[in-house]
Amino acid sequence: MKKFIPPILIALVYLGLFIWLPEAALRSSKVTLDYFKEMAFILPPVFLLMGLMEVWLPKDKIQSWLGNDSGLRGSILSVALGTLPTGPVYVAFPIAASLLKKGASVANVVLFLGSWAALKIPQLMVEVKFLGWGFAALRFVLTLLALVLMGTLMKAVLSRFPDKQNQEKPE
Repeated sequence: MKKFIPPILIALVYLGLFIWLPEAALRSSKVTLDYFKEMAFILPPVFLLMGLMEVWLPKDKIQSWLGNDSGLRGSILSVALGTLPTGPVYVAFPIAASLLKKGASVANVVLFLGSWAALKIPQLMVEVKFLGWGFAALRFVLTLLALVLMGTLMKAVLSRFPDKQNQEKPE
């Protein structure tokens, strides 16, 4: 029953909106429907890609490319994989979960997710056009340093306080 509490609460909020603020309810419903359509269009190809990744990329390859012992090469690959794609960041979360399941390190998955969210190449090109090379380069480097720090911190915290879901072993 607990898993139904969020949808019930959302339904109650919508019901309240329809009663007291019908215009806001209609706008909210339109935004919800648009978001649902976007997700319904984007997520099936992502799940297909994940299925192919499960079959085509063996666990030992992911562990050697992005695992705990991948070092600088794994970090560079994680950033490269995160900067290339376009699309909303919620697409990256199932991919990140699959990478973790196959043995990628937490630090590299944080780099991948952070790069997807903040270091995309198309975004960098827009920054260069409107704000100049200096600003874009400085923001890129500072964001990359912050992502490396976050990945290192996440790895340290999860190594010290592992949970049942964490695939990484403490060093």
